[in-house]
Amino acid sequence: MKRSGCRRLSGIILALIMSVISLAGCTVPDDKQKNESQTDEKRLQIGMSFDSFVIERWQRDRDVFVATARDLGADVNVQSANGEIEEQISQIQYFIKKDVDAIVIVAIDAEALTDVILKAKKAGIPVICYDRLVKNANTDLYISFDNEKVGDLMGRSLYGKLGKNKRIIEVCGPESDNNVEQVAKGFEYQSRKNAARIIGTCHCEGWRSEIAYDYINANEELVKTADGIMCGNDALAGVVIRALSEMRLAGKVLVVGQDADLDACQRVVEGTQEMTVYKPVENFARTAAEYAVRIAGGEKINTATRFNDGTYDVPFVKLQPVAVTKDNMEETVISGGYHLREDIYINVTK
Repeated sequence: MKRSGCRRLSGIILALIMSVISLAGCTVPDDKQKNESQTDEKRLQIGMSFDSFVIERWQRDRDVFVATARDLGADVNVQSANGEIEEQISQIQYFIKKDVDAIVIVAIDAEALTDVILKAKKAGIPVICYDRLVKNANTDLYISFDNEKVGDLMGRSLYGKLGKNKRIIEVCGPESDNNVEQVAKGFEYQSRKNAARIIGTCHCEGWRSEIAYDYINANEELVKTADGIMCGNDALAGVVIRALSEMRLAGKVLVVGQDADLDACQRVVEGTQEMTVYKPVENFARTAAEYAVRIAGGEKINTATRFNDGTYDVPFVKLQPVAVTKDNMEETVISGGYHLREDIYINVTK
């Protein structure tokens, strides 16, 4: 009996000890979880809506922007509208409902987003136009490259090689993209300066490459009379050059583009694309993220340059693009770490 009583007592004591340990074990994670929750609440929340990821560079922009913002104490909710304007409007409305600290937009349409952006601003949420302007929206910041300079560099390179009085085709992005108009303005300035004749213009809605390919094929006789083709970006240039190759005109009709995509840089060193425009995306995305975090934190940004959106003069951060040919590929794209040398020259025989 005594031995049984001792066992019973030992069992009770052991159960009490286990209960205390169990309770202590529960308390620590609860406190930790509470602290983590408080930390998360203090982090700034940024909503970011992309047009789509059809254009190669947007994935680089996204990754660098998100990483930079995270390091600066902000979390970024990235959404892609897949080229659908109604979806992008819905995404911005969602960010308004979530009461984020700032909204960053790579706009599909320069005008269709005006009302929803004004709604966000009325709700006290600052809005930043990333690379593409939204008109009449009075955004808190517009950050982009000098798009007129992009067109100007294309024209300088093309006419520098061709000379004056040449016949040119323009294969541009959608008219709803405000950058397209600015690039065309810069290019057409050089066209007038060099007495060039624009013999055909195509606008590719949604930046869809198949539209460019179909246009070149549908206008083969016109294309055969052209001296050069200005393409709105390197993806369009790629399919234009494919169509020219099928006509045995690749390298004979000069093609220029922009964005310094890897395959475009390969074409430049191979000789089928005359030039591309390098826009240092990492620097651009880091700079944009830094401004976005400052604005999300309540800082009002004043810039030396302002850009008229049709109604308002908005703060404008303007970065400079660089013309890239096979002659300066090493000192621009490669030395900047944008692409590896072995990747660019993979098809070039030494």
